[in-house]
Amino acid sequence: MSRIVIISNRLPVTTQQNGEGLSYSPSAGGLATGLNSLDDSLERVWVGWPGEEIVDPDTQSRVREDLFKIGLVPVFLSKKEIELYYEGFSNKTIWPHFHYFTQFTTYQDEYWEAYSLVNQKFAEALKPIIQPDDLIWVHDYQLMLLPAMIRAFAPQNSIGFFLHIPFPSYEIFRVLPWREALLKGLLGADQIGFHTFGYMRHFLSAAYRLGGHEHLYGKLRVGNRLINVDVFPMGIDYEKYARPGIDLFANDDSFKIKQLGRNRRIIISIDRLDYTKGIPQRIKAFEQFIERYPEYIGKVSLVLIAVPSRSNVDNYRKLKQSIDTLVGKVNSAYGTFDWMPIQYLYRTLNFNELSTLYQVADIAMITPLRDGMNLVAKEYIAAKDEHKRGVLILSEMAGAANELSSALLVNPHDINKMAEVIKQALEMNENEQVWRMETMQQHIKRYNVKHWANTFVQEQKRLMEQQQAFNNMVLLHGPHRNTLLEKYRTAQNRLIILDYDGTLMSFHPDPQAVAPDADLMRLLSQLSSIVGNKLIINSGRDHQTLQTWLGPLGIDMAGEHGVWIKRNGQWKINPGLSNTWKTDIRPVLEHLVERTPGSFVEEKDYSLAWHYRRIDRDLGEKRVREIRDGLLYITANLDLQVLEGNKVVEVKHASVSKGKATLSWLNEQDWDFVLAIGDDRTDEDVFRVLPDESSFTVKVGLEQSAARYTLANVEEVRGLLAELVTAGF
Repeated sequence: MSRIVIISNRLPVTTQQNGEGLSYSPSAGGLATGLNSLDDSLERVWVGWPGEEIVDPDTQSRVREDLFKIGLVPVFLSKKEIELYYEGFSNKTIWPHFHYFTQFTTYQDEYWEAYSLVNQKFAEALKPIIQPDDLIWVHDYQLMLLPAMIRAFAPQNSIGFFLHIPFPSYEIFRVLPWREALLKGLLGADQIGFHTFGYMRHFLSAAYRLGGHEHLYGKLRVGNRLINVDVFPMGIDYEKYARPGIDLFANDDSFKIKQLGRNRRIIISIDRLDYTKGIPQRIKAFEQFIERYPEYIGKVSLVLIAVPSRSNVDNYRKLKQSIDTLVGKVNSAYGTFDWMPIQYLYRTLNFNELSTLYQVADIAMITPLRDGMNLVAKEYIAAKDEHKRGVLILSEMAGAANELSSALLVNPHDINKMAEVIKQALEMNENEQVWRMETMQQHIKRYNVKHWANTFVQEQKRLMEQQQAFNNMVLLHGPHRNTLLEKYRTAQNRLIILDYDGTLMSFHPDPQAVAPDADLMRLLSQLSSIVGNKLIINSGRDHQTLQTWLGPLGIDMAGEHGVWIKRNGQWKINPGLSNTWKTDIRPVLEHLVERTPGSFVEEKDYSLAWHYRRIDRDLGEKRVREIRDGLLYITANLDLQVLEGNKVVEVKHASVSKGKATLSWLNEQDWDFVLAIGDDRTDEDVFRVLPDESSFTVKVGLEQSAARYTLANVEEVRGLLAELVTAGF
């Protein structure tokens, strides 16, 4: 049976030491529910902190033995480590920063050092238990360095990471002094999951701007690895909340909660006490609602549940004081002997009480200022499975808003609008309530926590298969590489066709700044001088530049995608071409430059190219989308082609291409070895015209291609060419 190793800050079981010995109780949270619902074919091992400082070695041994029986592995942390790593860096640095509360972000090297050391402590705990075929899944912001640490000692294992909080925009993330280390830690994973597309987009932006890692449809290439970055919205255990089996006569407050809705409408607000939850704004909105619509006085109550959290942290103590003051102000201003506007409880509810409150509530007001997902909103919807009536007021800033579009969505900072929406919710007719509720129930019933966990794992397994196939192609491992070199050695007539930019030389913001270096010139000279070799440079560059840079080599070349061809030392133009069309196209591209500072137009003899390598990639791609249809319309009757390359859009004659230029050499004689290497879409024409049986076509980079193989970058291309030089002498 294959295994999945789950790593989180806390184990799903809390260990407690008392006078009678050790006791174990389930930890709060829905993560355990989701992960326990994984496919039974997967054996589960869970690694994490047991919830209490355990110092005595004998006690640690007993805890290990007890937890091992249920597939759990404890990582023992001291109170000091919890203070600095968890309460410190995790919750005083990452938590506020990733939730956009940068005014609360604490920058302390001591916190960072503890965070790094505890992540390493988790890695050390994993070393003895990781098996070669284990699938590894790391969870949340407390362990962002761990994927790269695991990668260092288990490079063949598949590692997943899921972030349960928002990932901030690049402009926020870049402020952290430890940004590169955190990014590097995450990029140790093979699959990185987020709740929403927005968080995913922010991460990809940071990976590109800080690490230079470009993505293709959410897939990154780091070294020789593919990394899948995707969206996996977390769900809930729907049936648990839809059919809770409430006992109104249990030894708790369930019966009293049931009586709340007898004579008035109930709005509930349930949150952990945290500045990200927008509780003060919610109270102010309710106050304004009462002030603006006095006809609801005595008829509507806000039941405000604030679950204690981090009460020893100054920001949280101040927040509680603020909430206490606001509640007192509203109740003293509007309360009567038989009605209090706000019923405020600073406590935790058990499941029986919580389920009862969900069922009696006419409205749930869930309006965080920023939230990774917010499962309370989904729990409320599920609790209405039987009666269907109820209204969800939900913050646009909660990750759940992306899925629950039938809720009444609000900006939690807009107090006036929230007051209006409370009235709208109270006056909503039953048919609309049922329609909205059923729409959301259908969604969260299907996309429950089991679906979330199983989808993440299935996608990671699929990525493992893709990675295996990719590995064989990327480095031309084993038989692939050996076959290429052996055919090269035994061949008498060899045709080698190479692109220039992005293949032999790395890209640069200034296209004229990538003249060949001495090493490249020496390599090409050696390769072209080997008996039997025919070396061709097939580029989109203008022929004058190619002649200046590579002319001394005396090799054949094609410029401007085949507009110009050099054979036997002579450049000749493709006959029948015209460049009069430029007068129509040039103004379009120049207008684009005016709107996009940093971009520029490159004019060649028979083509025009708009470059956006110097500007933000996303802005460049936005501009491309804006002009693509217009350019295609203009060029349709001019026998022109619009090519999208690597941060460049080029307009050229449709009758010429790198592929057609290649045919002029391919048909020159019978070749018993053909190698073509290129990096962008224009090189696909070359790959397609070459015969499969005798050709080695190589794509540089991650994109899908008609080529049979890929290489990672310019350095790997040069490494292969150096091997050919050695093999040819």
